[in-house]
Amino acid sequence: MSGSVERERQTTMSTELLAQQARGQSSTQTPRSQTPPAERSKQLQRRREVHRGSLLVANFASAFESLWANRLRSLLTTLGVVIGVAAVIAAVTLTQGASVLIQARLSVLGTNTLLIVPGAATSSGAFSSLGSQQSLTQGDADALAAIPHVVQVSPVLSLGAQVIYGSQNWNTRIQGVYPGYQQIQGWEIASGRWLNAHDELAGLPVAVLGQVVANSLFGPSGTNPVGQTIRIGSQMFRVVGVLQPKGSFGAFTQDDVVFVPFTAAVIRLKNTGYVDQIQVLVDRAEHVDAVQRAVDATLLKRHRINAGSPADFQIRNANQLLQTAQQATQTLTLLLVGIAGISLTVGGIGIMNIMLVSVTERTREIGIRMAVGARRRDIRNQFLIEALTLSSLGGILGIILGLLVGWLMTTNFGVPFVPQPLSILLAFGVSALVGVTFGFYPAVRAARLDPIIALRTE
Repeated sequence: MSGSVERERQTTMSTELLAQQARGQSSTQTPRSQTPPAERSKQLQRRREVHRGSLLVANFASAFESLWANRLRSLLTTLGVVIGVAAVIAAVTLTQGASVLIQARLSVLGTNTLLIVPGAATSSGAFSSLGSQQSLTQGDADALAAIPHVVQVSPVLSLGAQVIYGSQNWNTRIQGVYPGYQQIQGWEIASGRWLNAHDELAGLPVAVLGQVVANSLFGPSGTNPVGQTIRIGSQMFRVVGVLQPKGSFGAFTQDDVVFVPFTAAVIRLKNTGYVDQIQVLVDRAEHVDAVQRAVDATLLKRHRINAGSPADFQIRNANQLLQTAQQATQTLTLLLVGIAGISLTVGGIGIMNIMLVSVTERTREIGIRMAVGARRRDIRNQFLIEALTLSSLGGILGIILGLLVGWLMTTNFGVPFVPQPLSILLAFGVSALVGVTFGFYPAVRAARLDPIIALRTE
């Protein structure tokens, strides 16, 4: 008897509820017969959009609430993504800074400069490093000066030596060059003068100092270097000029150098019939290829090398050097990004693991939500949003950490700090993709739970 009364009461309540809803709809809406079909379609579409928006907001709120309830676990889960994204940002920042610096250094040479170096020496069939073979001579350099469109030519004779002034001494590199070397390399004078033709022809013991050498020898005493006498090895040289600084590339400093006339270097410092390299300046960039072919033909003829036989020298222009440097930095970038990708994969596995644990812990909650009307896609979206939030948070923290590490590394290595917005956005997008990819399986597994079995879970 009581059961039938209860059912009648529930039926009455349901009827009253439907009536109230009908009255509410009739009071706020135009009668169906009076509403055009197009307007009714627009109203239904707006209701669906509002409904979907409210569900999305509810899913985000539920996801954030769940992650906040397990703050420490969530933070530890994102560490893999943080490290991976930070590694990508730091690697790209460092290599991009190095690439910018290399381009700046090579741009000083211009696009119309040729560099000729000896080939690699062989011993028992094994090749040594490039430049180890002694094959270029001063006569080769003088012969190249007769090629059309060649503006300047200079052989370069290099050696390391100790430079002494008073009680100060400094180990540096000495380069014997022609006067035209200043124009080829774009050196500017800070005080005094550069080497001239008379210095070269007479083999005078004069020297032009780089800024580092000048500061090391004359900085402590505050003496003006121009006009002073220094000792290079066992030979005395008079300083005639000091160069403007060009800067450094990592540990290599361009300003740590002393230039002397080529003839003086051969007579007083390094008695040899060979040179370490030859540099050629072409009048215009469009003539570089033609001059390079002429240089190659001239040297092959002078060295008596038949066509088709391997040459004992190599010719490179500034564009080739720049392309080589860019390829090297790109290879390094890909290597570092690949290593960072492994870290991102490990971070994604960590996210999937913790999301599977979360599904197991919240099985009963999932059953209750389904019982009160939540659809399977609502459950799936909630867990996907949680995984996406975890990975996105890791991406943001990784970007901040990566920029900080990149700034410290570029400052330490002396290269420009050049953050790349595209790489930052790409790293963040990859981190979000990792969250969605590795969070999809746990989300689908949660959505496929049987609500009856889920409700029985303690």
